[in-house]
Amino acid sequence: MGQVSLNGHLDVPPDRLAAVLAALPEHVRLTRAEPGCLTFNVVQDRDLPTRLLVSETFASPDAFRAHQARAKGTHWARITEGIPRHYTITGMEP
Repeated sequence: MGQVSLNGHLDVPPDRLAAVLAALPEHVRLTRAEPGCLTFNVVQDRDLPTRLLVSETFASPDAFRAHQARAKGTHWARITEGIPRHYTITGMEP
């Protein structure tokens, strides 16, 4: 099994941006501490500040799935609920 990468963005409604940005550091810290997390970055787009650019790499599909499962019950999940994600995931088995 190889690495799994996720790249993309989420467009945060302007009225929710402050809350999402406030929750982001803890989400990043928790994710980077997960076993199998190789890289995890979420940054604001320079030209469109309501767009968050996401780039993450996990050591294996199992590590990626564990991240997804852990993140579901977090403050980040609640604060970003309903915000569409536009991601491409590579390295997962069909």
